[in-house]
Amino acid sequence: MVIIPRKILILFLIVFSSSHLIAQDDLLALVDNGPKPKEFINNAFKSSRVINGHSMEFIGKGVLDTRILHRFGLLNSGFNNLYGLDQATMRFGFDYGISNDFTIGLGRSTTGKEWDGFLKYRLLHQSVGGKHAAPLSIVLISGSTISTAPWADPTRKNYFSSRMGFYNQVILGRKFNENFSAQIAPTHVHVNLVKGANFTNDFFAMGFGARYKLSKRTAFVLDYHYLIRPTSEEDDDDNIIPYTSSIAYQFESLINPLSIGFDIETGGHVFQLHFSNSSGMNEKAFITNTTKSWGKGEVSFGFNLSRVFTVSK
Repeated sequence: MVIIPRKILILFLIVFSSSHLIAQDDLLALVDNGPKPKEFINNAFKSSRVINGHSMEFIGKGVLDTRILHRFGLLNSGFNNLYGLDQATMRFGFDYGISNDFTIGLGRSTTGKEWDGFLKYRLLHQSVGGKHAAPLSIVLISGSTISTAPWADPTRKNYFSSRMGFYNQVILGRKFNENFSAQIAPTHVHVNLVKGANFTNDFFAMGFGARYKLSKRTAFVLDYHYLIRPTSEEDDDDNIIPYTSSIAYQFESLINPLSIGFDIETGGHVFQLHFSNSSGMNEKAFITNTTKSWGKGEVSFGFNLSRVFTVSK
């Protein structure tokens, strides 16, 4: 039997331990200097809605978002109506996160006594790092509305389908830095029942939303939808063919909905104060029915309140 001297054994153990520690340091250095893992970008907006319209944000899996949207009357209605505070419209809703990328929602508005529901899915999530970083988020939304208001003419034959409307939307959004986020949202709205046979059932709009962070818990937000109106066409002989007077009349009174406001975050609440020329608070309502003008002072003050609850792990 070979007997290893005690001093040599101790020296061997010291060298082995040092080599092991150096190898660990080298591995840690490789990890630190290696490619960074993918990191998703969140909190572009503090709420799943900008003001009226959807935002690129989601509420998370197993989270219930209880929302109250409140809109007073017109500011230019005078002191007798307390500058609109005597009148009010509202929408209450419940949004639930099936997953971090899929949300369903249901709401009810006093305007038109209208129920609305939607499905919201994130196709692409803005991210940094990793092999396939995404420079922006892409969100798909599809919703429908049902009016429960009494029929305008109950003596004629009315169809349930006449109460319905539908909308589809694509949101392309990006958080540019910690302070600024913006999105665009091409939107199509279809209304089953219109006032005349020559009126169009389809409306197209380009939505725009932006958020600028003012402090840790406050931010300025803007929500605007540009209504894409029908234009004249040319026939084979290059003659201008204007759209029928009925369609021109249909779009003549419509105004692009514009809302501006401030987000105030207080713990689990997001409280929003805003001004808007729209009384409708779902896509079908504010895109097809906004007739008030900022230029004429036809603006309403309102607030949105969002409270989230984690109901499922």
